[in-house]
Amino acid sequence: MAALTLGALGVVFGDIGTSPLYALQTVFTADHHAVHATSADVYGVISLVFWSITMVVSVKYVTFIMRADNGGEGGIMALTALVQRAHVKSAMAKLTLVTLGILGASLFYGDGAITPAISVLSAVEGVKVAVPSLHSMVLPITVGVLSALFAIQRYGTKLVGSLFGPVMALWFGVLALTGIVEIAQHPDVIRALSPSYGARFLVDHGHVAFIALGSVVLAVTGAEALYADMGHFGRRPIRRAWFLLVFPALTLQYLAQGSLILRSPKSVASPFFLLMPSWAQIPMVLLATVATVIASQAVISGAFSVSHQAVQLGFLPRLTIRHTSRREVGQIYAPAINAALFVIVVAIVIGFGSSTALASAYGVAVTGTFILNTILFLAVARLLWHEPRRRIALGALVFLTVELAFFAANLTKIVHGGWLPLAIAAVVFVVLTTWRKGREVVSANRAREEGPLKDFIDALHARELKVTRVPGTAVYLNSNPQTTPLALKANVEHNHVLHERVIIVSIETERVPHVYHADRLTCDELGHSSDGITGLTIRFGFQDAPNVPAMLKLAIRRDLLERSIDLEKASYFLSQITIVPTGARAMNPWRKRLFLLLARNAANPVVYFRLPDDRTVTMGERVSL
Repeated sequence: MAALTLGALGVVFGDIGTSPLYALQTVFTADHHAVHATSADVYGVISLVFWSITMVVSVKYVTFIMRADNGGEGGIMALTALVQRAHVKSAMAKLTLVTLGILGASLFYGDGAITPAISVLSAVEGVKVAVPSLHSMVLPITVGVLSALFAIQRYGTKLVGSLFGPVMALWFGVLALTGIVEIAQHPDVIRALSPSYGARFLVDHGHVAFIALGSVVLAVTGAEALYADMGHFGRRPIRRAWFLLVFPALTLQYLAQGSLILRSPKSVASPFFLLMPSWAQIPMVLLATVATVIASQAVISGAFSVSHQAVQLGFLPRLTIRHTSRREVGQIYAPAINAALFVIVVAIVIGFGSSTALASAYGVAVTGTFILNTILFLAVARLLWHEPRRRIALGALVFLTVELAFFAANLTKIVHGGWLPLAIAAVVFVVLTTWRKGREVVSANRAREEGPLKDFIDALHARELKVTRVPGTAVYLNSNPQTTPLALKANVEHNHVLHERVIIVSIETERVPHVYHADRLTCDELGHSSDGITGLTIRFGFQDAPNVPAMLKLAIRRDLLERSIDLEKASYFLSQITIVPTGARAMNPWRKRLFLLLARNAANPVVYFRLPDDRTVTMGERVSL
């Protein structure tokens, strides 16, 4: 438990743990210093920050939403999978909920592009406080740190994972210690924890308070990571780390920054670094940079994980996924996602130039994700757990009121940069929905081309098809267990050849993260055992690595396949389809072009399914779109 708790510190809390670098600074410097360094304003802002963290993180995520796990996994895609499993009377209602889940995943990518940029940039900007003459080096240093961060992704988080927990433990320890030192000198600031100051600030300041909410939400960015990374550590370690260290350290740090701002109003320019003694500022810049790299690492790893889940659930084409650990299934690397994120993040850093400017773009995607998580969680609580309607209504009233206020406040940022994560999310949403729709159309057309598998087997048995049986074993991958693999059909119709043993492998991706090995395999003789044709269905979870040869070996060990089969000499056959766009109105022409572009860039199925390259044969067919 102690090891898991320490590990959770390094992975789960990096984002929210580095928010003190820029959250209060943004509140007091945004909108031409509309929020002033007066007692009423400072106490009001600290109160709002504290109660926002309490409601959004401690109550909503840690207490409630983390109960909604899908086979131990969390995150917006896991919630979407739960909704898909739920019994919903209205097909339109189910489609709406699934669409909201896709939108939430899209917003996650928008947030994921902003987080590394603002986190690392805000840490490196501490150089301007410690050594003002290095002002011009902030951007080059930031780009260099980000370049190194994305370059090491191919080696996996294991390379530096052992350092993450201790470094973040040191980080939160420093936050708490500097907070205690400042608060001990000015204990009156503790009064800011009263909700009355936050309520009074909202009532007295009207429009200014509403705008300030758009910056206050920066204190809770990263809250969704507690839920998204639940599968790596479990509920208990995350909850322990949050309540025993992270929450107290953040509270002390924000109180201390508020006290400093009251003592020295000019410190709003950089309250985090100015809270440190001068001798500690350079070491703190270094520690903050490492902490923000860790925070960014968690977001990047999350993007890999969400992409992997999206592929398995049918929302993205096959991506090249590399598993960087032999023991930890969740440690993966997606080269295409890594390259795209790197280009976007560096462009954001250069385009905005400072964390203060970038903060205006931060918040819209985060608050949108909060709202969608809440809606899907309430849907799961009602549809799967059968919670009473009055509890669902109470949860919606409490959580959505707070989150809709945050979201509305952040809408004011759209013209100042908030459009950026929304634009990224919109592009991702179009890609996800286009691939899903195109896949449905192509699958339906392909099924018609393939024809029923039962009829094909019956025709072979009745010797209606003239074939020559040749020695050996042929493995045909099949996208639909009810239809004939195109490669098998082509081999019989054009080559008039069939191997002595034929294994038709159908792969199904379940809406759960992992499928136990005992439940992965189902064998079917397909009606005529004398023909030597066997059907094998392999089930994977959306976070499992689809390794077909390994599953065939498991089937032999379980006597589902003949032990005499030599898999080392078996031939694998793939159906390579060429998608031909037609005038059918199932999709808009521009979406057809996008689908074709995605299909052409899909990962090689030989690599994706771990097939032996030297014994895999690809046979092509045309399918209309």
